[in-house]
Amino acid sequence: MRCQACGDATSPEHHECQRCYTPHGQPAITPGLPTYSVRGIGLAARIAVGATAVLYLVVALGPLVGLVMSRQARADNDPDLLIGAVVIEALLALPMVAAYLTAAVLVIIWTWRARKNTDAFPGALPTLGAGWAIAGWLVPFANLVVPARVVAGVARDSLWRRFTPDLVSVWWSAWLVFSIGERVVSRLDSRAYDRLPETPSTDGGYQAYTDYYLGSLLRNAVPAVACVIAAVALIVLIQRISAAQEARIARALPAWPTAPVWPTARA
Repeated sequence: MRCQACGDATSPEHHECQRCYTPHGQPAITPGLPTYSVRGIGLAARIAVGATAVLYLVVALGPLVGLVMSRQARADNDPDLLIGAVVIEALLALPMVAAYLTAAVLVIIWTWRARKNTDAFPGALPTLGAGWAIAGWLVPFANLVVPARVVAGVARDSLWRRFTPDLVSVWWSAWLVFSIGERVVSRLDSRAYDRLPETPSTDGGYQAYTDYYLGSLLRNAVPAVACVIAAVALIVLIQRISAAQEARIARALPAWPTAPVWPTARA
């Protein structure tokens, strides 16, 4: 006898599957409850998350442009080059912001669908309602904990585990370091930039810009590394959860009968 939820072999010694913990005799999907496809939205979310991480790395390395241009400005005594460095950094940030917003929307939609699917999984034990898959990201202070709890519950109920996968902890820890660290770095950079001479005319003034860009580059290191770790962990989570849910939903679909084969007339 095999479990209808995960397809694993079951034993009459236990009243539930030892892999997915679905009670024996329960269908893969509770009849009458809706399920949602997560394959397409999951793929789109993974692409957007990956693109955001790559573009953020470009932004984090943006001070290299300012570093080179500040040294050239010092050599040529041309302060206009410093304005060009600011413009280039702003242009580098625009694609990253667009990718970030796109990824945020796609991840929220995917999380809501994945969470709604667990309502139809016999044996699942969700602790938060599906609405928190959206509200959890938007409510201040709650957004420091709730999204991780929602994804942790979805991961447990989709990957057939009684404990939260370590990958959820890695993802959320890295995300918090990135999210908080990026804001701190942005404020530090803003304060440091305000202390720079508006129009440098001496070697010391140009050197101040060079030191600023070098410091900014070093400050960006921590959130940049955290961003990559969070992105990779989330991409893997989305892929694994989506594959598990799609496989379970497919097992619940009725097999269409094949067309009858009529005997051919013999000559």
